Amino acid sequence: MTRTTQKILRGLALPVGLLGLWQLSASLGWTDVRFLPPLDEVGGTFLRELGSGGLATNIGASLGRNLAGFALGAGLGLAFGTATGLSRPFDRLFGPSFHALKQIALLAWVPLISMWFGFGETAKVAFIALGAFIPVALNTHEGMRSASAQLVEVGTALRFSRAQFLRKLFLPSALPSIATGLQLGLIYSWLGTIGAEYFMAVGPGIGGLIIAGRERFEMDLVMVGVVLLGVIGFALNALATAATNRLLVWRTA
Repeated sequence: MTRTTQKILRGLALPVGLLGLWQLSASLGWTDVRFLPPLDEVGGTFLRELGSGGLATNIGASLGRNLAGFALGAGLGLAFGTATGLSRPFDRLFGPSFHALKQIALLAWVPLISMWFGFGETAKVAFIALGAFIPVALNTHEGMRSASAQLVEVGTALRFSRAQFLRKLFLPSALPSIATGLQLGLIYSWLGTIGAEYFMAVGPGIGGLIIAGRERFEMDLVMVGVVLLGVIGFALNALATAATNRLLVWRTA
């Protein structure tokens, strides 16, 4: 058995064990099936929703607004982090306000965003973008500040232009930190997607699916939504990790 296979099996041990305990507890009557339905019932609901096309619509809506919010938040975070990292006056002007605002819990912005943008797609994307913006901006700032002073002196001696400093010195130095920020931003944007759909319940999405199940007291539908959130979040994190490793392969070359 290869080391990779052993690692996969170790990772699957806990989830499979929990699923087995879930089914056993429902089968033996340890739990009330009205609150924790058996796995076969949840699986049947999943297949029913999948066959009706509603599940694909909800997943597509959630992923679409998640990627839109992430792209917007990450883009603004990269620009803001670069500006504060490279410009002392810009950092002194905007840095203190940013560091104060980042202390506010993400969900605390829901009432304000709802008042400013309503409860439609614009509000959801803005909320998700805010979740991605903060880690990307922070890590980009730290990465830009991590450039070696000796390399800066060399660039000055070679009379680098501002564009050359950014392209040849600051970006390579900041790339590991930026990659980490983007990975965290993708994770936080998915959490923001869940929060946006749950608290701004207008339109399709996995959050709306969970709310529909809760209102109709269909716990099997709720569990389908919860499992989907976990699986998709895990997949997004795995993709982000793989992309980060691919981007930073030069560090181990």
